[in-house]
Amino acid sequence: MRKGYAHKLFNVQPENGLSDYLSKRIELEKVIKQTSIAGLDFISRGMIPPNPAELLMHHRMGDFLNWANEHYDMVILDTPPILAVTDAAVIGNYAGTTLLVARFELNTTKEMTIAFKRFDQSGINVKGCILNGIVKKASSYYGYGYHHYGYSYKEK
Repeated sequence: MRKGYAHKLFNVQPENGLSDYLSKRIELEKVIKQTSIAGLDFISRGMIPPNPAELLMHHRMGDFLNWANEHYDMVILDTPPILAVTDAAVIGNYAGTTLLVARFELNTTKEMTIAFKRFDQSGINVKGCILNGIVKKASSYYGYGYHHYGYSYKEK
């Protein structure tokens, strides 16, 4: 609900989204948007609110997620980084599985350690990590190499 851009990936408008539902501007049925992918619905961020963390802690968020779990096979929640704001810690309490996303050559091991600790302090068990943003460069080497080993006999 902060700087969300996922609506662009699905080619839908950001208006009439989650923040609008949580702040009681519109009803739930009006926030669900169909995408061009069969069977995939999407809810955009809505208007950027002055108090996103407070909205996420509202009982309407729990009501919404209970409804979504009853009506969908899978519900994926995307949050801002836990090191930036508290949204992931709030939402993580609703999630069945929490995964941490790290960007290749950007996030440090120290940042990842702190992120895991923040989730742990919130009582959230992170099940795994997704490494994204990997760019294969022409100078990069992936795979296995061949090494030549030799041996010889010493004469006695």
